Amino acid sequence: MASIGYIGLGTMGRGMVANLLRAGHDVTVWNRTAERIATDAPGATAAGSIAEAVAGRDVVLVCLSDDPAVREAVLGPDGVLAHVAATTVVADMSTISPTLSDEEARAAEERGIRFLDAPVFGSKGEAAAGGLWVVVGGDTETVETVRPVLDAVAETVHHMGGHGAGARMKLVGNLVVAAQLNVLGEALALAKRAGLDLHAVLDVLHVTDFRSPIFDGVGPAVLAGDYSPSFALDLMVKDAHLIDAFAAQVGCPLPGLAPVLDNLEAAQRSGYGRENASALIKVIADRADTHLED
Repeated sequence: MASIGYIGLGTMGRGMVANLLRAGHDVTVWNRTAERIATDAPGATAAGSIAEAVAGRDVVLVCLSDDPAVREAVLGPDGVLAHVAATTVVADMSTISPTLSDEEARAAEERGIRFLDAPVFGSKGEAAAGGLWVVVGGDTETVETVRPVLDAVAETVHHMGGHGAGARMKLVGNLVVAAQLNVLGEALALAKRAGLDLHAVLDVLHVTDFRSPIFDGVGPAVLAGDYSPSFALDLMVKDAHLIDAFAAQVGCPLPGLAPVLDNLEAAQRSGYGRENASALIKVIADRADTHLED
């Protein structure tokens, strides 16, 4: 079993740390809000600093909310790379810009530290169940070294290529997630305006060749008026901006992203930022002058 330093104990981190412990790994956790460690990660060792969390660890996992948090925690003067041993593998599981991910990889290489970008698909439920899908960038030998650790939190692990490939794949995938949430909202609004029974609509969406787990999970929650957060809308807005910038960087027009981002930002302005990302559907329904709840 591995000794692991875990940086960040947010919605995803709680489930991942629990599964790492369940698999028999020795886990030391640092979190900006230190008092949460005892309640959210029982069984883990609490660290008072990043330096303490990473000292002598086999693997360090980082899972933070955005680029500024990662930059400070990984690249900062008191960050992971300033204190980690050369024998440790560092894997960043955050959803961040490919530019920052590449910067992390270069900084790690300069220090002789093995580094992977390893963001995850899934949300709170998958994290708790150990059913995340991990997309990894880095060299094959390092991926195989940490695979037993990643297997503890994942349903599947996908090696996408060299450094940065995982970070890029995460944005490609989140484009699909955002588009599906948006189109589900539009479809339900159209169906409601057309006088269709929305439960019957979801029954059809469940069995067709264009069915989706997102439709199956989010659809009934929308009809129940349930927007409790598994993945906060604020984070989806952040990711949509990352996707937009990434697409511009590689010269790929994404005309379908603009209306999705418009609905997300409107939902954020309406105060739905801490609700589930599916709360953009409330904006779509309002714009269609209809209500989707039972």
